[in-house]
Amino acid sequence: MGATKAKRLPRAVRERQMMDAAVRTFGQRGYQAASMDEIAELAGVSKPLVYLYLNSKEDLFTACIRREAQALLAAVAAAVDPRLPADEQLWAGLLAFFTHTAEHPDGWAVLSRQARTQGEPFAGEAAQMRDEIVSYVGTLIGATAKETHRATHRDPDLAERDVAGLSQALVGAAESLANWANETPGMTAREAAATLMNFCWAGLGNLMNNERWSPR
Repeated sequence: MGATKAKRLPRAVRERQMMDAAVRTFGQRGYQAASMDEIAELAGVSKPLVYLYLNSKEDLFTACIRREAQALLAAVAAAVDPRLPADEQLWAGLLAFFTHTAEHPDGWAVLSRQARTQGEPFAGEAAQMRDEIVSYVGTLIGATAKETHRATHRDPDLAERDVAGLSQALVGAAESLANWANETPGMTAREAAATLMNFCWAGLGNLMNNERWSPR
């Protein structure tokens, strides 16, 4: 009898293997230094097969950015229960964010560093992901304002500009902290989330009660 042929993998499984290899390579070596030969070898396939499935290095990198962005957004959205109090929703979202970035450091490196430093169209893909996160955070902050004002019987007065600015600040802080946490031995996702929660929530809480800081 002849040798038994190896079982042919479904296209989706093969593509996932190649994407996993690409994310690891791009995340650790950077877009410019990464080679299709290296990605193919890591995935256990031939280079022509990588090109057949994913067209080019640019298309492959774009696909990696989109996949990692969608996974991060999905992880955060799935963790937040809108039935919970606002502070618990924020905590759940932060914990999910830092857990995901800690468990997928190469994917986070692709999103937070590689995509943003390689020009278009990659920077645009990363910016779109960031805009979605900022928008989502803005929704949470806006809901927090309404919840707080209902509880205190005050008229809602948190301006749209305040919500937008707070969202940008919170996301920027989370991105910076995630980069630092992934490079700091022993730093856990829970510690990172607690650090940002303690930093921002007291300030948000005072703002929701119309207790604003002003120069003396």
